[in-house]
Amino acid sequence: MTRINSDMHIWSDDDKSRHLYIILISIHGLVRGENMELGRDSDTGGQVKYVVELARALANTKGVYRVDLLTRQITSTEVDSSYGEPIEMLSCPSDGGGSCGAYIIRIPCGPRDRYIPKESLWPYIPEFVDGALGHIVNMARALGEQVDAGKPIWPYVIHGHYADAGEVAAHLSGALNVPMVLTGHSLGRNKFEQLLKQGRLSREDINSTYKIMRRIEAEELGLDAAEMVVTSTRQEIEEQWGLYDGFDLKLERKLRVRRRRGVSCFGRNMPRMVVIPPGMDFSYVKIQDSEGDSDLKSLIGSDKTQNKRHLPPIWSEIMRFFTNPHKPMILALSRPDPKKNVTTLLKAFGECRQLRELANLTLILGNRDDIEEMSNSSSVVLTTALKFIDKYDLYGQVAYPKHHKQSEVPEIYRLAAKTKGVFINPALVEPFGLTLIEAAAYGLPVVATKNGGPVDIIKALNNGLLVDPHDQKGIADALLKLLADKNLWFECRKNGLKNIHRFSWPEHCRNYLSHVEHCRNRHPNTHLGIIPSIEEPMSDSLRDLEDLSLKFSVDGDFKLNGELDAATRQKELIEALTRMASSNGNSSVSYHSGRRQGLFVIAADCYDNNGDCTERLPAIIKNVMKSTSSGLNRIGFVLLTGLSLQEILEKLRCCQVNLEEIDALVCNSGSEIYYPWRDLIADLEYEAHVEYRWPGENVRSVVTRLARGEGGAEDDIVEYEGVCSTRCYSYGVKPGAKTRRIDDLRQRMRMRGFRCNLVYTHATSRLNVVPLFASRAQALRYLSVRWGIDLSKMVVFVGEKGDTDYEDLLVGLHKTIILRGLVEYGSEKLLRNEESFKREDMIPQDSPNIAFVEEGYEALDISAALLTVGIK
Repeated sequence: MTRINSDMHIWSDDDKSRHLYIILISIHGLVRGENMELGRDSDTGGQVKYVVELARALANTKGVYRVDLLTRQITSTEVDSSYGEPIEMLSCPSDGGGSCGAYIIRIPCGPRDRYIPKESLWPYIPEFVDGALGHIVNMARALGEQVDAGKPIWPYVIHGHYADAGEVAAHLSGALNVPMVLTGHSLGRNKFEQLLKQGRLSREDINSTYKIMRRIEAEELGLDAAEMVVTSTRQEIEEQWGLYDGFDLKLERKLRVRRRRGVSCFGRNMPRMVVIPPGMDFSYVKIQDSEGDSDLKSLIGSDKTQNKRHLPPIWSEIMRFFTNPHKPMILALSRPDPKKNVTTLLKAFGECRQLRELANLTLILGNRDDIEEMSNSSSVVLTTALKFIDKYDLYGQVAYPKHHKQSEVPEIYRLAAKTKGVFINPALVEPFGLTLIEAAAYGLPVVATKNGGPVDIIKALNNGLLVDPHDQKGIADALLKLLADKNLWFECRKNGLKNIHRFSWPEHCRNYLSHVEHCRNRHPNTHLGIIPSIEEPMSDSLRDLEDLSLKFSVDGDFKLNGELDAATRQKELIEALTRMASSNGNSSVSYHSGRRQGLFVIAADCYDNNGDCTERLPAIIKNVMKSTSSGLNRIGFVLLTGLSLQEILEKLRCCQVNLEEIDALVCNSGSEIYYPWRDLIADLEYEAHVEYRWPGENVRSVVTRLARGEGGAEDDIVEYEGVCSTRCYSYGVKPGAKTRRIDDLRQRMRMRGFRCNLVYTHATSRLNVVPLFASRAQALRYLSVRWGIDLSKMVVFVGEKGDTDYEDLLVGLHKTIILRGLVEYGSEKLLRNEESFKREDMIPQDSPNIAFVEEGYEALDISAALLTVGIK
C-alpha cells in the first residue's frame, strides 16, 4: 500500500468545518444509484458501481458539502426512463440542508433519442463540456448563497473517470482553473497492445472498431492537465501508464525531487501518480464466524418446498443447474466481455477431470433475454461458453443463469462461501479488481489474474493465488490447491476478513482527500467572482463588467515575465486605435443599453497561399454585423484569430472596419484577449488564467529543433520575433519546408515534459506555441463565464477549412455557420498523420447546430443561415 508523504496534511475530522464541492465525471454507460444494470452491456460495469459509491462515500466525509457525479442524460426508449432524469439524489446527510449531499447530474449531449456506446461518444464530448460548465457555474453561485454569504463555492477538484471523462475534466479544469484528477480504469494503449498480440484484428480494424487512437489522445490530454492520477496498483503505473508519451516514471521522480529542493524544473511537468486502493461498503456484509450450513442443507435437502421459502431465490436459480449441489462452487462474476477471459476458465475446468470431480462452476455473466439480440462481443463470448459446455459435456456441473439483480450479488457470494468454494477473476488485464474485494468481504478465497490490480489486492489481503490468465493448466492447479487443502482455504478466508478494512470507503476517502489537498498546494489559488444573475439590474455597457470579472490569478501582484506593465506594453496599439477612431470621425466609444444576450464570433482563417491575411476577413466581419443590425443592442461581436494584435489592427485599419463595434479580440490562437472598450489593454486575468504549466522561455528554443522534420534545413522553421508575446511563441515556416505534423510535434513535447498547445496557422506558414489551456475554443468558454452568456447563445462563423485548431470551433453547444468558399487555404494537412484518428471522431456528422452558406457570404446569406439554426 502507498505510504502518505510526511509533508502531506492527513485528512481528519478537524476538516469538518469546510464546505467542499467535488465534481466526479463518468460519461458512458447506464449510471443510476439503485438497481444498477451491471453487465447489461460492455459500458455498464464495475466503473459505474465504483463512481456511484465513491460519490456517496465522499459526501459522507466530514468537510465535504456536495458531490456531483456528472454523466450523460439518456432519454432513449431503449433504456429505462430513470436515465433521462436530470437530477438523482444519491445521499443527503441527516444533519444537512440546502443542496448538500451526493447527486447524479445528467448532462444532455449528442442525439437525445438513442443510447450511444462509448466508442461513438467522442464527437459529442465538447457538448458535454459546455453543458457541464453551465451546471458548475450555476451550482457554484447557489452554494455560495447558501453557505458563504454569496461568494461562489468553486469545485475543490474535478475528477474524470476513464478517457472520455478525462478529456471533459481537462477542458473544465482549464476553463475554471480548478485542479484535475484522473482515473483511467482501463487504458487504451494497454488494450491496443493486447489486441495486436491476439492477432485477430489489424491495426486499422482495431482503430475503426474501438476508436482506440482517439481514446489514447484523450488519455494523453488527461495526463497533460491532471495534477494527480489515481491508480489501484503500482503495476498500473509502471506497466500501463508507462506506455504513454505524457508520463515517464523516472522523469516524474526527478522533477519531484527538484521541486522539493527548490530547484528549477525548466518548465517540465509530470502528473503525480498515487496508489489508492478502491473502496467498498461493508455495512451490509454479514459474516458468521461459525460455518453453519443449515441454509444450504435446507436448499439441497430432500424436503425442499417446506424449508427453502426463507432462502434467497437466486440460490435456487443457481443450484437447479447442478447434478451434485453438495460440491464446492467455483464462482466467476463479470460481464460477457472477451477480455474477462471466461472461455479460458471453461477450458481449464473442462480439461481437468480432478477439478470437475471436486467442484461445480458458476458463471454470472450479466443479464440476457436472447443472446442473438446482445452486442456482437457479448454474444460471441456467451455462444463460445455454451459450445465449450457442450464440448466437454459439463451439463450438471456448470451454472449460467440468465438473470440476476444487483441486490442479489451479495447472496451469490454468500452461497459460494457456504459451499466452501473459491472466487476466480481470470481477466487478461484487471485494472481494479473490485469483485476480488467483494468476495473477500464474504469470506471467499480468491484466484486472480496476475495482470493489474489483483497483484496489490492479494498482497494486501493475503487471501489467494495469482495466475497467468493465458495458462489454463495454471488456473486449474490454483483452483485445485485452494479447494483440496481445507487448511489453506480457512487460512485465506481468515486473512481476507482480517485485512479487508484496508479497502473500506472511509479509508479510501481519507487517502484521496489527503492527496488532493497536497496537489492543490502546488496549484494556483482560484478566486472567481460571477456577475449577478440576469434578473438583477445591470449597467449600460460591458465596460462596467471590469470590477465583476473572474479572478483566476495567483495571490499577489502579477507581472508578465519581467516585462513592462501592460499599459506601457500596449502604448503603440492604443495610439493606433486612437488614430483610427479619429479618422472615422468618432472619438468616443458608444454602447447600447442592456446586457449582451448573445455573441457572434468571427473565426474565419482567411489567408492567401503566402499566409497573408486577405480582404475577405474584414469583409465577413462587416457582413456579419450587417446581418444583425436589427438586434445590435443585444448581440456582441468577438474576433478569434491566429493573427497577433498588431496584425489584426493593421488589417482592420486598412479596410475601415469600426473596431469600436467589436467586444473582444482573441489573438495569437487564443492566448491573448483584448477589449477595444477598455482601450485594448490585455486581459491580464486571462493571461494568468492560462499560465498553468506554461514552460515559457524554457520551450522557446526547443521548438525549432523538435518541429523540424527529418532531413529538414536549419532555416525551415525560425522564430518570428515580431509577433511573439509572453504567452505565444510564433515561428515562421518556409514554403515547402519539412516540418512535423501537430500530433508528431506534440508527442515529442510531451515526452520531454512540456505541456503546450500547438497550432499551425497562416496557411501552414506559421506555428504558434501557446499555453496548454489557451485556445480559441477555451477563450469562448472563459468569456461565457465572465460575461454570463450561455454558450448556446453564441454563433461561430468559419470557413470550410482553417488553422489546425479549426475542428475545435465546430463542436460544442454554440451554433456554427460554415461559409463555403470563404477560406481558400487551410493548415489541416499538418494536423494528424494517417495512423491517427479521423475527423469524424471529432465532429458529429448530423449536428443540428451546424449550418452552411452554400454560395457567397453576403449579409442576406448569413441571415438565412442563422434562421436554420434557430437564430432570428
